[in-house]
Amino acid sequence: MALTENELAIRWGLSVKTLRRWRQEQLGPVFCKLGARVTYLISEVEAFERRVSRHSTFTRAYQ
Repeated sequence: MALTENELAIRWGLSVKTLRRWRQEQLGPVFCKLGARVTYLISEVEAFERRVSRHSTFTRAYQ
């Protein structure tokens, strides 16, 4: 199962333009390209989400 770049943009609340820039800069998840069609395997999207997810942005000043 795979997502199109439009579907992934909606899932993450990003623009397609951002995903395209990430591909050029090799920042996003692994993608597949056949001709002009770009897709992202759901397993790769989920792996990327796990790698970049944070439990909290709060850091204690005193520990």
